[in-house]
Amino acid sequence: MRYLPLTPTDREAMLAVIGANAIDDLFVDVPAEARLSGPIADLPGHASELAVERHMTALARRNTVAGEVPFFLGAGAYRHHVPASVDHLIQRGEFLTAYTPYQPEIAQGTLQMLFEFQTQVARLLGTDVANASMYDGSTACWEAIGMARRITRRGRAILSGGLHPHYVSVARTMAKYTGDQLDTALPVLSAEGDLDALIAKIDDDTSCVVVQYPDILGRIADLTPLAQACHAKKALLIAVVTEPVALGAIRSPGEMDADIVVGEGQSLGVGLQFGGPYVGLFGCKDKYVRQMPGRLCGETVDADGRRGFVLTLSTREQHIRREKATSNICTNSGLCALAFSIHMTLLGEAGLRRLAAINHAGAVAAADRLAQVPGVELVTDRFFNEFTLKLSKEARPVVRTLADRGVLAGVSLGRLYPGEGDLANGLIVAVTETTTAEDVDTLAAALQEVLA
Repeated sequence: MRYLPLTPTDREAMLAVIGANAIDDLFVDVPAEARLSGPIADLPGHASELAVERHMTALARRNTVAGEVPFFLGAGAYRHHVPASVDHLIQRGEFLTAYTPYQPEIAQGTLQMLFEFQTQVARLLGTDVANASMYDGSTACWEAIGMARRITRRGRAILSGGLHPHYVSVARTMAKYTGDQLDTALPVLSAEGDLDALIAKIDDDTSCVVVQYPDILGRIADLTPLAQACHAKKALLIAVVTEPVALGAIRSPGEMDADIVVGEGQSLGVGLQFGGPYVGLFGCKDKYVRQMPGRLCGETVDADGRRGFVLTLSTREQHIRREKATSNICTNSGLCALAFSIHMTLLGEAGLRRLAAINHAGAVAAADRLAQVPGVELVTDRFFNEFTLKLSKEARPVVRTLADRGVLAGVSLGRLYPGEGDLANGLIVAVTETTTAEDVDTLAAALQEVLA
């Protein structure tokens, strides 16, 4: 958005139109004690557009750019190569300005794109159906827990210790207002996950079990026994996927009988953007479709027999009575969903599998190389493109030291789980197709020096 300051003449004209004598008249309903008597302290005064642009550019240059240094950050947000054609196509006027179609059948292009997006997501997650996207992976995870409560009429959800702590935090925030009981745990720095412990917790009050795949430490497990244990108690299995590229190489959660599969689609088509906007993925079994939040686009034919697209299911509060709404999600992440769909289309199934193979091979080579560094222990022995190392020192200061040297070494578990001493030495390292062998050698050399 451009910086367009108003002049005093502009303000006077606007006040005249609305019948106010001064700007302060607009705030008469705010208690006097809550109003400032002068400018906010330390806030810069008026400046020209050129001056503001220079100032903001200088601030931006203080950031370390992902593509300019060895980059190993992951833990839910991943750096992949996004073809230039994706950005070109999503900036076309008919896409860039398109919002939620309130008269949906008029927006046939938007509906067709969402229909194709749903098809791609359903095939990727291994589910019968998928919706037209959600805000991001964490909110999609909570919506799945709420959906499980509606289906099972139970209020106890068991969350795996391997679930991303930010997703757990969102669930805790929302559960305050729904009364859901969340059974949570911390991850353990070991090669094995906590599936056996999850199975032991399932009882007749359990609505669902939520497990990440691959989990926060990068571990991959067969979810079939967990799904069987859930269904034996009439509970649902919810699988969370934060790295969709992984599903080009490993079995989808739907294939292992997960009831609801959600995730973050940022890896495909959407670059790293300081946390957003991202795009939430949501799929489920067909028998639960009427409890699925968000919107569902369908294909049909018109009166003349021509192919057309319609808004088939819309269970949000803007379309139906609030008490019947399954969610207060007000829109889908349409532009990011389009970017995801374009990238997926460019890759195709064969391309996605090749991309996944490249990621996995690079991660295996990096893990082998880093495990040779004195003071480094490889924790994860089955992984896709992300794994966890246990360092001989606390990881957070190591990461900071390496960042100051121009190497973004990964995400420390101490940052994700502050105050948990057993996890303080853990370091999550992600390797994608953008990581070179030279990057890995640089990280290995830097770690060896810092850990010595």
